Amino acid sequence: MNKRPALVATVAALMLVGASSAGLPQTAPQPEGLPATAPYLMTLGDMMNTFIQPRHAKLGLAGQAQNWALAAYAVAEIRQSFAGIIKAQPKFGGMPVGELFDAALGQPLNALDAAIKDQDPQHFAKAYDQLSQGCNACHMELNHPFVVIKTPEASAFPNQDFKPGQ
Repeated sequence: MNKRPALVATVAALMLVGASSAGLPQTAPQPEGLPATAPYLMTLGDMMNTFIQPRHAKLGLAGQAQNWALAAYAVAEIRQSFAGIIKAQPKFGGMPVGELFDAALGQPLNALDAAIKDQDPQHFAKAYDQLSQGCNACHMELNHPFVVIKTPEASAFPNQDFKPGQ
């Protein structure tokens, strides 16, 4: 007797009803003898590499291309990412992450906002350099002087056009 049609019907019914209401486990079962796995929690380094560094690079590339709309978006994304990071990890090495970010990056981000609003490439370049210096000052304060941020020399995003749109 072919049980395949019954199996297909059962799977389809479970998909319609939903696994949780069918009493099935929500996560894959752990193999016997292995400790239960905990969800992965990103470190501050993970968050900086994932959320901040690409946005910093995109901001620099947008400013170099004088794409002021994209630059404004990138600054907003950096601010939003920092806000999330501060909530996720309020302290690092016993130091208040939010206060460090504000001290190192508050003024440069405000200067970038002004340069973008004025569409001033020279002011933007200066403010962007100050932002990079602020990043590096924070890294020094957190005993990570080997993490050095600089203006991008080339795009790491070949699938994005940084020139202003039409």
